[in-house]
Amino acid sequence: MIAHPLGAAPWLTLLFAAMGLAFGRAYFAALRRDVAAYTAAEAGALWRSIGGLLARLAAAAVFFAFTMAWGAWPLLAAFLGFLTARQLALRAARKPT
Repeated sequence: MIAHPLGAAPWLTLLFAAMGLAFGRAYFAALRRDVAAYTAAEAGALWRSIGGLLARLAAAAVFFAFTMAWGAWPLLAAFLGFLTARQLALRAARKPT
C-alpha cells in the first residue's frame, strides 16, 4: 500500500484549509471591530476589548484543538488557511480609504 503525502484523505486536508480560512476571516473581523471600538474611546471599550481578546483566544484554542484531533495534515492546512486570512486582513487594513 502506498501512503498518500497528504494523509489518508486529501479532501479532508482541503476541507480543513477552507475551515481555517473561514475561522481566520471571522477572527480578524472580530479583532478589527474590537480595535475600532477601543480607539473610538467609547464608554467601557477597554473591558469589551479585553473580553473580545479572551473570547478570540478561547475560540482559537478550541478550533485548533479540534483540528489537532484529526491529525497533522489537517492541523497544518487549517493553520495555513488561518495565515492566509491574516494576510488578507492585513492587505485590507493597508488599503487607503
